[in-house]
Amino acid sequence: MLQSLAGSSCVRLVEQHRSAWCFALLVLGYLLYLVFGAVVFSSVELPYEDLLRQELSKLKQRFLEEHACLSEQQLEQFLMRVLEASNYGVSVLSNASGNWNWDFTSSLFFASTVLSTTGYGHTVPLSDGGKAFCIIYSVIGIPFTLLFLTAVVQRIIVYVTRRPVLYFHIRWGFSKQVVAIIHAMVLGLITVSCFFLIPAAIFSVLEDDWNFLESFYFCFISLSTIGLGDYVPGEGYNQKFRELYKIGITCYLLMGLIAMLVVLETFCELHELKKFRKLFYVKKDKEEDQVHIMEHDQLSFSSISDQAASMKDDQKANEPFVNSQSPTSNDSSLNN
Repeated sequence: MLQSLAGSSCVRLVEQHRSAWCFALLVLGYLLYLVFGAVVFSSVELPYEDLLRQELSKLKQRFLEEHACLSEQQLEQFLMRVLEASNYGVSVLSNASGNWNWDFTSSLFFASTVLSTTGYGHTVPLSDGGKAFCIIYSVIGIPFTLLFLTAVVQRIIVYVTRRPVLYFHIRWGFSKQVVAIIHAMVLGLITVSCFFLIPAAIFSVLEDDWNFLESFYFCFISLSTIGLGDYVPGEGYNQKFRELYKIGITCYLLMGLIAMLVVLETFCELHELKKFRKLFYVKKDKEEDQVHIMEHDQLSFSSISDQAASMKDDQKANEPFVNSQSPTSNDSSLNN
């Protein structure tokens, strides 16, 4: 008996605070996912980092042995300056000296990566004025970009998602939920093909040092606005039509970002995902809200009626020629 009562009380407690329990599980799952990613990245990448460090150390020692006139401190100062310039997008190599990072097309590409919050980091402002302008430009431009993308996506999704789903639902009588799921899958496959697979194949041909996996990796990192900056197209010393290539990449990133947002909005409108999201939201108690509203209305109406009644009584008391007799008594006196 006690066990059944305890079990029922636990079930009621879970049902009453279901949203809180789901949110706690969501936070726990996200933290575990972070730890899982850290463990995998560390186990995969740490051996390669160790091998690279050993290789660089051997090359450094060999270089110092072959050039005895150069001290280790002088070499480290030179390398430090070279790495600092490389972080600003300036290479010391002779085959890369012809590529300017701040011509018009490169600046246009940089502005697009800043406003889309991709930020590859391969080119950064060098001057204090450029850094100050970048802050002001981003503060105004990022919300402007969000407004622009939201307006574009809102108009595109009407013709790409909502009208096709309603057409198949009304014209052919299919279930709206089933049509929405199939449409989202088809739209996702088209987007992956047009903005990931095909561009990856093109980049693997145009970029000499990229294979298909590296090109696909660049497309995903760019369109997801992660922007690690380890792969940036158009930076090769023998790149043909570099200006036109940079403009094409800028257009690709903008169109790809819009396509990604359209696909995400399409999936977010699925009924199943809406129900799943509601598990983690705070639920409003509509009954309590209605009770509070009704009590507030009753109090306001009662106070108004009481005020009106009191005003009528005061008005009658202040009138000097008002007869206090009842209407029946007046009628009887008239008849007499």
